[in-house]
Amino acid sequence: MDGNQQRVPTRTVLGYGIGQLGAQIFRDTPAVLLPIFMTTMLGIPAWLAGIAILVPKLWVIICDPMVGVYSDRLKERRGRTPFLLVGAVLTSLGFLSLFLVTDYGAPGIAAAVICLLFFLASTGFSLFSVPYLAIASELSPDRHERTRILAYRMVATIGGVVIGVGVAQPLVFALGGGARGWHTMAISFSLICLATMLIPAIVLRRVPLLRGAQTPAHFRDQLGPVFRNRPYAVLLATTFVQGIGQASGYTVLGFFFLYALASVELIPAFIFSMMLGSLLSQPLFVTLSRRFGKERTYVMGSVLWTLVTISWYFVEQGGPALLTLPVIGDVTGQQLLVLCRGFFIGIVNTGFLLLSFSMLTDTIDYQRRKHGVAHEGVFSGIFSAAEKLAFAVGPLVAGLVMSAFGFRESTGGLIEQGSDAVLGIILLYSFIPAGTQVLSLLIFSRYRLDPSELEDRPTGVQPVTSLTPAG
Repeated sequence: MDGNQQRVPTRTVLGYGIGQLGAQIFRDTPAVLLPIFMTTMLGIPAWLAGIAILVPKLWVIICDPMVGVYSDRLKERRGRTPFLLVGAVLTSLGFLSLFLVTDYGAPGIAAAVICLLFFLASTGFSLFSVPYLAIASELSPDRHERTRILAYRMVATIGGVVIGVGVAQPLVFALGGGARGWHTMAISFSLICLATMLIPAIVLRRVPLLRGAQTPAHFRDQLGPVFRNRPYAVLLATTFVQGIGQASGYTVLGFFFLYALASVELIPAFIFSMMLGSLLSQPLFVTLSRRFGKERTYVMGSVLWTLVTISWYFVEQGGPALLTLPVIGDVTGQQLLVLCRGFFIGIVNTGFLLLSFSMLTDTIDYQRRKHGVAHEGVFSGIFSAAEKLAFAVGPLVAGLVMSAFGFRESTGGLIEQGSDAVLGIILLYSFIPAGTQVLSLLIFSRYRLDPSELEDRPTGVQPVTSLTPAG
């Protein structure tokens, strides 16, 4: 970092990063549990559940960029924190509403209501997530300092995954798997979302924020430069394609542990092993990105993730106990391999997810330096919309594949599934996401951004302003 540029204070970085905890819970818990809730509690066919999830995500294609545009235009007068405040409240209420009712009378009515509730919740989440992501590119002009900032955000991401995926489903089943379990999970998790997402709205209220030399233009004029920024367009396409595969895997994670492994009780330990790998690898990937470049480190993490994902196809059930672990108890050889995979996935996830967002801030900074116009909200809005759309297409893909392989829906709880249905779940957790990851790397091979374009030199970037107006 240039000697004239100070490091962003740790208090600011922590205040920013903690907001991702609740955001990640909202992003992950419905992605993993809503398909299970809809197919096993509400009796909705898997294909219809996928459509009910897809429709609200299609809306965010419009909603996220619009939020980005208006948060850019209101930034100078009101800052971005009002968006964070309103978005935190609406997201938490939306999460609660999704799992609060367990009987709608008919599967069609249930699908329609869930679709509407998820539509409203997704709108509230857009109000939070788009300005929140934009702030990451506005806290520092230094590309490596932004990686440091996003590393703290990644730690909160890990916490959100642990709670939203590792705790949610076991909690529901520990309470019997019925209405009581779903209600308890919904209330407690919505409160966690609210508390953590409000923190950045409070802490970042007076934090200095970069701005461009020109005032953001009108809606149509703001959208124009986005796709003329080639590095951004390539990164956008890359993350969208890989997101579809990752989302299909996320959708069947619970099904995978239920039917392919018959070890749903192993989910908390699996998520914990992922968390441990991610936490330990944070400094490693920050260092690697400085030494070898973000692009090479990103590709390395993505390739390794692909290899371990393919290995899920070869899992087996049962077997004799190999050893006894604290808290977990007796563990078979196959279960131990599952935990080892979790640890390794946690390591490589850090590589390509952390650097994906870090390169996003680079493309935004490139736009700011080249044209002197701050389009942080628009760029972040479109990127966020693509990510959310991918995580909507993923459940649709999963629903179609599960239906094609003979998965049977139910009401009131789980039922036994045939071998073909289990095979479909395994494919959705292994070869399908691995295939989209390979395709995304082919797209990423077109990414070109010379680091010299991001070096400090006289530009149109003006001194910092604050997130909210003084006074």
